[in-house]
Amino acid sequence: MNSVASEPALIGVDWGTTSFRAFLIGAEGEVIDGVSSPEGIMQVAGQTFDAVLDRLIGPWVSNTNLPILASGMITSRNGWVETQYAEMPLGAGGLARALVPHEAANGARIHFVTGASTEHAGGPDVMRGEETQIIGASSLGLSEGMFVMPGTHSKWVQVADGKIVDFSTYMTGEIFSALKEHTILGTLMKEDAFSEDAFVMGVKAGLSGESNLLHSLFHVRTLPLMGKIPKVATADYLSGLLIGTEVAAATGALEDVGTITVVGRSDLSDRYEIALRTAGFDSRRAPDDIVAKGHFLIARAAGLVG
Repeated sequence: MNSVASEPALIGVDWGTTSFRAFLIGAEGEVIDGVSSPEGIMQVAGQTFDAVLDRLIGPWVSNTNLPILASGMITSRNGWVETQYAEMPLGAGGLARALVPHEAANGARIHFVTGASTEHAGGPDVMRGEETQIIGASSLGLSEGMFVMPGTHSKWVQVADGKIVDFSTYMTGEIFSALKEHTILGTLMKEDAFSEDAFVMGVKAGLSGESNLLHSLFHVRTLPLMGKIPKVATADYLSGLLIGTEVAAATGALEDVGTITVVGRSDLSDRYEIALRTAGFDSRRAPDDIVAKGHFLIARAAGLVG
């Protein structure tokens, strides 16, 4: 017998710096429909967020009174409505209590999910959007352990009993791009298909390099210069070196890492899985729509859905 989807109960919006995703969510938390766009907050001219949202999810909103939850960089200083950061530990209940209501130009009621913050010895750390994904993972039984969220600024998140207890941000993706495009390291790089061998070679160098990264980076130039690796594999070696260094830093102080959950949809997540395997860690991939699960759990905790 085919299952019948429940009636729509919620609209979840994941609005980041470079992309937009929205989900029509049923009464049981299932995704009924979805829409995506490259119109992240930095691509919205004049910050006309009202108009963009109305255009992208208008068919779901017309003739309905569905609550809308929005998370991500849309709540940052460069977004629509800036929200304060919630502190650790943080679960669905804490995020529900911190929701910021806002009425859109078309009368739709939007509830903005706040970001999260923590304090380390070297200074504060923050996230926006990732907290909703982590909360969503708990609905799938992924409520304990370490999560890694690859991206321009990768997040390593520690979760216990369905709550975020700590996290750290690594600027790996942005550093890779800057080094490749704006330093001498990029001069020998040529585009080609992904070289897993060169990537793993870089990962191993990063894992063993400890605090020697600034010296190891020069090998990105000398290895192809001396014919040790092909020029077409240089970018993958650099990627592996940086990600390997990140993995070592994020896991080095932990006694029992366990299975690491990788959250992401891109080939970058594939690279992190290879790096984790090279480092001797077990990993698993979280489903793509866990942010919608997070929207639902937060909305339910807030009493916006049954």
